[in-house]
Amino acid sequence: MEVVIVKDAKAGGELIADGIAGLLRRKPDALLGVATGSTPLPIYDALTARVRAGSVDASRARIAQLDEYVGLPAGHPESYRSTVLRQVVEPLGLSEDQFMGPDGSAEDVQAACEAYDKALAEAGGVDLQILGIGTDGHIGFNEPCSSLASRTRIKTLTEQTRVDNARFFDDIEQVPHHVITQGIGTILEARHLVLLATGEGKAEAVAQTVEGPVAALVPASALQLHPHATVVVDEAAASKLKLADYFRHTFANKPAWQGI
Repeated sequence: MEVVIVKDAKAGGELIADGIAGLLRRKPDALLGVATGSTPLPIYDALTARVRAGSVDASRARIAQLDEYVGLPAGHPESYRSTVLRQVVEPLGLSEDQFMGPDGSAEDVQAACEAYDKALAEAGGVDLQILGIGTDGHIGFNEPCSSLASRTRIKTLTEQTRVDNARFFDDIEQVPHHVITQGIGTILEARHLVLLATGEGKAEAVAQTVEGPVAALVPASALQLHPHATVVVDEAAASKLKLADYFRHTFANKPAWQGI
């Protein structure tokens, strides 16, 4: 696992966008796994700026969704499908044909979960998966004590998560109780995992993820098992890392050809 400490969220977004740009130069039709929420927005903004400036060609890129609400129609403005189309697919100038995600409105949700796992495999697998992290260490909607071998499946949202997400709806009663999420085992199949965390509120989760034991209690700690995982954090999110100085030293002396 590589840990990179940056000045702020914008710097983190720029760094990760550079990594994605390098991937697209090597593999123009790369499958990019994207997360929703406010944390990854600097990544998408930085990548979009590069595409519009002509320094990156994303025209053949493909986009894969990490999770989705259960019960919301695909066109609902707060469905994650709509969010990804609005924040990633459209700004990059891609079409909906280049986008894939689980069907949260399916009558048979379990079948939809299995179908999405199969679709990801048939697409050649995710080349780079962007991740955020919850204050409790969750990734996707894999809450604490999720199986580290879990596949795409339905999960029940905690009440705190529903409260947190209520700001996107008229009231909390409109927030679904269930989601489809890629499981930890599914996430670990991506070739490169990139987690971005910003703010002091994420500091404890980051420290447990990077320096703590691999444990289902901290789902993101499963990144320690991945051969190519990159954790990008701002100074606030890095504030509880015991090895912060070491991480700064290794990145400062990293060969340029290695990229992220």
